[in-house]
Amino acid sequence: MSIDHPLFEGKLIRLGPIDHEKDPEIVARWTHNAGFMRMMYTDPARPLSTWQMKKKLEELEKSIEEDKNLFHFRIRTRSDDRLVGFAELSWISWTNASGYIRLGIGACADQRQGYGRESLDLLLHYAFDELNLYRLTALIPEYNTSALGLFKGFGFVEEVRRRKALERDLRRWDLLQFGLLADEWKEKQK
Repeated sequence: MSIDHPLFEGKLIRLGPIDHEKDPEIVARWTHNAGFMRMMYTDPARPLSTWQMKKKLEELEKSIEEDKNLFHFRIRTRSDDRLVGFAELSWISWTNASGYIRLGIGACADQRQGYGRESLDLLLHYAFDELNLYRLTALIPEYNTSALGLFKGFGFVEEVRRRKALERDLRRWDLLQFGLLADEWKEKQK
């Protein structure tokens, strides 16, 4: 990697910190979107108020400072600095140079605009080149076909299939675990 490669900025988006004044209202709206919630979380979906979200974001930042194994970014458009999603590296085991990766684009209108692809690219560069991680894991529900395509496109390989681990709308779905090694990712960069 070149020392000049941007860590936090792409053509469409930039990765940045939580804005405690503006973000809670926007993210609270995302919790009212059952489709988004079901793609991102395996817990039961529930709408949150702006106040509840503000409290959750404060707890998140406290966890980032205390645990030192979570890197959480807000995805904002470069054109107007609008919040469109989040990206994170979590459960980092520094001893094993491994962690989990997750990202989400909140509003339906912002999905399929290239924000997720660019965010994942920046996050992989950050994880492998800046943090020197060797292995990343992504947990993706079987029904999230967009995420499956995105992560496979970046070289993630299905490693574990927890059969019928999730229930949605009276149907059982598999929970898939994908992995990507630094060597595999770097080979794709050539």
